[in-house]
Amino acid sequence: MSKLTALALSIAVLGGVWAFLALNPLAGAALVWVGFIAWGCYFHTGGDGAALQKTIAGMIFGAVMAGIALYLVSSGTLGGLGVLAAPVIIAVTVFPLVIVAGINLLSVVPANVYGYAATAGLALTAGTAGNAMAMNMTNPVLLVAVSVVLGALFGMASGKLAGALGK
Repeated sequence: MSKLTALALSIAVLGGVWAFLALNPLAGAALVWVGFIAWGCYFHTGGDGAALQKTIAGMIFGAVMAGIALYLVSSGTLGGLGVLAAPVIIAVTVFPLVIVAGINLLSVVPANVYGYAATAGLALTAGTAGNAMAMNMTNPVLLVAVSVVLGALFGMASGKLAGALGK
């Protein structure tokens, strides 16, 4: 079997398993779409042990920065700026996504951005922006973080399975 076919098959099978888990026993604790973003990030970052670490660290760092932004916006911090409050908070919390690239573990800027975007997107569409400090799975930061870890691990597993099938 070709390497491409092996990878396609492994991702298809494990993608189905991931979807089943995230939509059923892990519903409310994992998001299918965030797991797939982490899965893709794992491969575009190199598909190895370092990629696993950088994907998880970067995406969770981005999620935390988005959580800070969500908290600041929902708490009314800088409310005196009116319509400029949210854009200023976003600018201040997005800056670190890139400036930390000198740190090896956070050097994959797209991973940092994916985590930020997934968290902000989830919070804004689910109406959970005000839950950024909650200590339960209504917190978009925690929900994204769990999904990132699981998705990246599924990425690693699909790479290993493809390697076994391609032999």
